[in-house]
Amino acid sequence: MNVKTRFPPSPTGFLHVGSLRTALYNFLFAKKNHGTFLVRIEDTDRARYVEGSVESLIKTLDQMHLTYDEGPILVDGVLKEKGENGPYVQSARLPIYREQALRLIEQGDAYYCFCTKERLEELRKSQTLIKASTKYDRRCLALTADEMKTRLEAHDEHVIRLRIPDGETTFEDAIRGSITIQNEQIDDQVLMKADGFPTYHLAVVVDDHLMGVTHIIRGEEWISSVPKHVHLYRVFGFPLPVFAHLPLILNPDKSKLSKRQGDVAVEDYLAKGYLPEALLNFVALLGFNPSAEQEIYSLDELTEAFDFTKVNKSGAVFDIQKLNWMNGMYIRAMDIDKLLQSAKPFCGEGDSLTDELLKKILIVERERLVTLGEIPERIKPFVQALNYHAEILVWKKSTKEDAVVQIQNMREFIESLASEVFDDVRLIEREIKRYIEDNGLQNGHVLWPMRVALSGCEQSASPFQIAWVLGKEETVARLSTALDKLSS
Repeated sequence: MNVKTRFPPSPTGFLHVGSLRTALYNFLFAKKNHGTFLVRIEDTDRARYVEGSVESLIKTLDQMHLTYDEGPILVDGVLKEKGENGPYVQSARLPIYREQALRLIEQGDAYYCFCTKERLEELRKSQTLIKASTKYDRRCLALTADEMKTRLEAHDEHVIRLRIPDGETTFEDAIRGSITIQNEQIDDQVLMKADGFPTYHLAVVVDDHLMGVTHIIRGEEWISSVPKHVHLYRVFGFPLPVFAHLPLILNPDKSKLSKRQGDVAVEDYLAKGYLPEALLNFVALLGFNPSAEQEIYSLDELTEAFDFTKVNKSGAVFDIQKLNWMNGMYIRAMDIDKLLQSAKPFCGEGDSLTDELLKKILIVERERLVTLGEIPERIKPFVQALNYHAEILVWKKSTKEDAVVQIQNMREFIESLASEVFDDVRLIEREIKRYIEDNGLQNGHVLWPMRVALSGCEQSASPFQIAWVLGKEETVARLSTALDKLSS
């Protein structure tokens, strides 16, 4: 079998992290099996369509390194397509759906429905009142051929509905095994709406068949719709694809992941400085457990490890603390030049920094970074005048008078050092520790006021690292400023 998977996002404004995981799993399965991965834009729900969201989706998938073999692409900002099974935007395929729906009418597997919205609403209310299943009562199925013809010729507003047979529908799920649903629970689904657009159910079956999709990997919320799709495959005479339904992604309180409890858009996480590689690694493990011994995976490793038997059936909790840990791990593992380029868009007020200075800051701060979005705050102590209270210069086991002495002596010692010492943080650390030892001093008495004087913070990188970034001249200047604060 030539494996082919698809990711069919709706252009509603942003890429949900759950949709990112769906796209990733489709990507992984296709690549592992040397198959094809396509992207199709499902824009038949015109009420939810957001202008520009198709372009945004394409850009986000590109940022996330999820390259696809077929689908819409951007060429110099213009929407185009690659692949031989297009159009890959459903609104450009309306004649195809109309043709297939009429075919079902002719076969007797679908029928016209002329019921008004008002009548359907009343029907729903009455069924709810008696606690019956809320589904269409097939009133229009009783229309004679002549009645139907008359209403069609009069251009009465109508939809086309699928006729669900009696009995039950059983299908195999690659993750959940055999699933059976009683057909009496299934509504006669609308296939073509009054506006001439198909519903999801018709379009997805027709498109997946015509585009050669062999495996449908999607969220578990679609399980209840599978019997409708299976029936459509059967009445069309299409071969059934393999179904695989993924577990939900949950909030910490086990509710379905939603914006009410935090960010859900991939674009939001990227804007906050989460690395694409870390975000992919994190969402890959939401319901997929390749190994108990490993947490950090490259995209190639995830591809090699991906297996439906290792995908959980139960929901996976979106743990932001784990994402933060993982993102920090990726930051620390990045090549420094790549980190420099990734950091630049986040520099904010420090965007005028030279590459050399920014690289030094990143080398010092990367061990404490969780996201690139923290960089503006990390930069401030190195590039701005320090505004701190003199009290924090005094170590908890010392006095103001001692702090003055230590800073004054350290300033004189720094001034005596050769400029070349500041080319290497290890040389700075060696010289200062030798000074402390030769003078019989305690580390805290010397290093605390020095570090605060250089950073303006109670918590920061080591004084050796900060001095290396600042250089000899600025280090001496900041020690002088600290003395002024203590004397005022």
